[in-house]
Amino acid sequence: MCPPLPATATATKGKSVTSTRTRRAATWAAALTLPLSVALLAPSAASAADTATQPFGSGCSSVPKEGAGSFSGMAKDPVATAASNNPALSTLVTAVKKAGLVDTLNNAKNITVFAPTNAAFAKIPKATLDKVLANKADLTKILTYHVVGEKLTPDQLKNGSFTTLEKSKVTTSASGTTYKVNKTATVVCGNVPTANATVYIIDSVLMPSDMMGNMK
Repeated sequence: MCPPLPATATATKGKSVTSTRTRRAATWAAALTLPLSVALLAPSAASAADTATQPFGSGCSSVPKEGAGSFSGMAKDPVATAASNNPALSTLVTAVKKAGLVDTLNNAKNITVFAPTNAAFAKIPKATLDKVLANKADLTKILTYHVVGEKLTPDQLKNGSFTTLEKSKVTTSASGTTYKVNKTATVVCGNVPTANATVYIIDSVLMPSDMMGNMK
């Protein structure tokens, strides 16, 4: 019959078992934590990639899921036609028609259009908006100020200054996934493709600096 282990040996053995169990628990915890950390980081990485390659922004949820007004439908048509199929841009389309710019926009090559929503136009006092819509020269000046003669990517908009078809400049900036134009208009749905243009739908109407006083 083997003599019992000394108390010190028993204590040492107990510590060894406890230490082994602790190391195993730490190993399992690390193994479980790593995939969880990767999973938590994945959405922000995917979000950045999505912004660069496809439409983005809270306002994109209002775009029809199918049909001519959907993203896939708009991609098949030139920009003025594509906008006419999007219910949120009906005031802009009316303005483009009144200014006689439908063919100009549809026939242009590789342009960017900052497209104000109906709600953006609704910020302008009705009497003022009606006056502008009735003045073709002023209307043309305002609308062409929303068009840049090249296709702009979200990356270019992060800190940009671009000449418009109206001949003056618009500036753009970004903070995270929030994009601004002239520091006043927010992109609510950006990077929308049409057959000849990239569209950034915005929540305010842009104004050339020499027309600011006319819109009060």
